[in-house]
Order: sequence, then structure tokens, then C-alpha cells
Amino acid sequence: MADAKSGPNPLFLREEELRQGIELLFYAYRDFTAEPDAMLAKIGLGRAHHRTIYFVGRYPGINVTELLGILRITKQSLARVLSELVAEGYVQQQPGTRDRRQRLLTLTEKGQDLERQLSDAQRARFARAYRAAGAEAVEGFRTVMLGIIDEEDRAKFPSPRGPGKR
Repeated sequence: MADAKSGPNPLFLREEELRQGIELLFYAYRDFTAEPDAMLAKIGLGRAHHRTIYFVGRYPGINVTELLGILRITKQSLARVLSELVAEGYVQQQPGTRDRRQRLLTLTEKGQDLERQLSDAQRARFARAYRAAGAEAVEGFRTVMLGIIDEEDRAKFPSPRGPGKR
């Protein structure tokens, strides 16, 4: 007879398994954001600034409407955050090429440097965890995370191996 404790619980949809998944996500997020939070606090910025800096850096030239769609915050909240980031020299705004009313956002050199500092520890944390877990677990994690996010956002995350590659 196989040892019941030798592998993952096949009853993974039980209440305790689900609650532990939720709790693990809370702990992971806390630890994932701790170092960037401390860096940001030293310069008077917070998580909303971090998320904005991250996505503007990830998608240079993103417009405000697209950024609002990703962050799902109010225009008023984003306006406050953006005005601070622009005033501090982290983000620059340019009018759109086709629609001059659009504001296209990019990081300045100072903003790129801050984004790199904030993300370095997070990338290192992911690399350690991915290395320890192995490729199959990483793919499983990706599948779980895609299952957690809203369906309309899933298409933004094609397989990192390229189309049709598994």
C-alpha cells in the first residue's frame, strides 16, 4: 500500500487546502513587497507608485487609459500618483502621435534606475523559488496564477516558450 504522505494531497479542493493556498498567497505577497516597500518609504513613495513605475517601465509608451485598465484604480488616484512621479523626475509624459490628447508615459533614466532597484530583489526571489521548484512546478504555478486572474487578462500572458510550444 502506498504511503498517503508521500505526495501532494489528491483532495486539493478540500477547504483546508484552499485556505492554505489563500494564506500562502498572502504571505508570499507580504514578503515579495517588503524590500521594495522599504526602499520606497525612504523616498516618500508607496505601492501605488511602485505598480505605476513597474508597468510604465514594462510597457514604455503606455497611455493613461491602458495603465488604468491594468491597475484598476480611479483616474483621480492615478493622477495623484503620476503627478508625484513626474514632479520627482521618475516618469515623463508625451502627447500621443495620432491623438494629442493622449498622454504616453515612459520612465526617465532616474525612473529606470528606481524600477531596476525595486525589481532586482523580486526577480532574485522568483529565480530562487523557480530554481528550487523546477520547470514542471513553475509551469504549474503559472497555470494556477492564470486561473486566479480574471479571464479577460489571461490573453496578456502567452506561453513564455512561444506559440504552440509546450
